[in-house]
Amino acid sequence: MKKINKVVLAFSGGLDTSVILKWLQDTYQCEVVTFTADIGQGEEVEPARAKAQQLGVNEIYIEDLREEFVRDFVFPMFRANAIYEGEYLLGTSIARPLIAKRQIEIAQETGADAVSHGATGKGNDQVRFELGYYALQPEIQIIAPWREWDLTSREKLLKYAESHRIPVEMKKKEGSPYSMDANLLHISYEGRGLENPAVEPEESMWRWSVSPENAPDTAEYVEIEFKCGDAVALNGNLMTPAQVLTTLNQLGGKHGIGRLDLVENRYVGMKSRGCYETPGGTILLRAHRAVESITMDREVAHLKDELMPRYAALIYNGYWWSPERKTLQALIDGTQQDVNGWVKLKLYKGNVIVVGRGSRTHSLFDENVATFEDDAGAYNQADAAGFIRLNALRLRIAAKIK
Repeated sequence: MKKINKVVLAFSGGLDTSVILKWLQDTYQCEVVTFTADIGQGEEVEPARAKAQQLGVNEIYIEDLREEFVRDFVFPMFRANAIYEGEYLLGTSIARPLIAKRQIEIAQETGADAVSHGATGKGNDQVRFELGYYALQPEIQIIAPWREWDLTSREKLLKYAESHRIPVEMKKKEGSPYSMDANLLHISYEGRGLENPAVEPEESMWRWSVSPENAPDTAEYVEIEFKCGDAVALNGNLMTPAQVLTTLNQLGGKHGIGRLDLVENRYVGMKSRGCYETPGGTILLRAHRAVESITMDREVAHLKDELMPRYAALIYNGYWWSPERKTLQALIDGTQQDVNGWVKLKLYKGNVIVVGRGSRTHSLFDENVATFEDDAGAYNQADAAGFIRLNALRLRIAAKIK
């Protein structure tokens, strides 16, 4: 085992990282620096400070990164309309590059020679964290406890915590709590009964949203204004990126929007079931596509749609800091300069319905051309005949041969 003098631990204060903190101290006999990122998980982060202090940590970093998270990570991803495997809005995936970035910066500030995380050897997060670490500091040492220790289940973690008097919140009588991850974009749930993909999740599991059945019987309208592809105002009120997502989370959760039960293909090869709540992101993605539909050239829009699955897979697989993701981002951002306009949405019992859209400056919709009424010569319908015959030429030749 290589000697480690100081390690920066990504520390949530939950079960896994609390055990890891004590385990690092005992196993590596090293100084531990804790880093807790507030990226909108919706819970107080200060208890993480108290727990770190209780376990003898002297250097404790707790930072509010909510604006940076939405502005520099979520919004750029949403400009691409990124969805993994047709359903997943990448809520966990997009948070890891920011945490890795700040963790490396803290390691440099404190003179640490290693970083550590709480991701298991079965999951995607180990890849996302560590690809970020290596991209930002190639020679950094990484400690991944789940790949080293013999605490191979959540029940063993609970026993370890109890034997070392580490307090654990949300412990349930019938077993360990769900494995959860939350930020301003989403909250995820794994483990427990969800490990059987045939079983419906218990209603008490969901935290951010009501069930569609229990959502209000009256629809609610919201108007979102976009500038260069990013949401900048709700119902005429200018907002910061984090304020936009926070407000839409509240609206979406109220109306039962954004629940997802997904069996996904993990980077390590296995299929895994997870449940997600992404109310604000679901609304925002629908709105963004709607404003693009009226402001973006057809071929540019189709090119973006072709590139989107590749872009989404890069984020899912941990390649945010890769040159190919940065190249795709530059292309995507270049398509957003004219995506300026507004979208009106109706929220009702789990549904996000576009009921209006427009742009005062960049609309490509021409009523004179599209009308079913007299267009006064704006469009010559006879032109379509030659266009169709030219495009049908190869089909006609092939049909004659047959």
